[in-house]
Amino acid sequence: MRAVVQRVDGARVEVAGETVGEIVGEGLCVLVGVTHEDTKEKAAQLARKLWSVRILQGEKSCSDTAAPLLVISQFTLYGDARKGRRPTWNAAAPGPVAEPLVDEVVAQLRALGAHVETGRFGASMKVSLTNDGPFTVMVEV
Repeated sequence: MRAVVQRVDGARVEVAGETVGEIVGEGLCVLVGVTHEDTKEKAAQLARKLWSVRILQGEKSCSDTAAPLLVISQFTLYGDARKGRRPTWNAAAPGPVAEPLVDEVVAQLRALGAHVETGRFGASMKVSLTNDGPFTVMVEV
């Protein structure tokens, strides 16, 4: 699993003009990509990492400050544009594999005590955020 994690001062995701997930104030906007070898155990590992990574102000984590997370599925994180001009998506897991694993990340975060908002799997989403810093990191498990 791969995640692009951005420290934000507010973020939201819209589908067809409707806000489906939103966090206000300091938190994390997390784009999650799934590949073929990923498992529920990797989803749990990613959730623990997201909950405890110290990238908020003052080197704090979401677990330290109860900061919310906006988690959005993002198959394009496994895109490969090394050859030609058109990326391939071969490394990205198909929807029936990826969706339950993204849901597992969210469920594991909530089990840890996190407030989690989400996008809508497979939908055309518009993501708006204020990157605080700017601060963006890649997390892989």
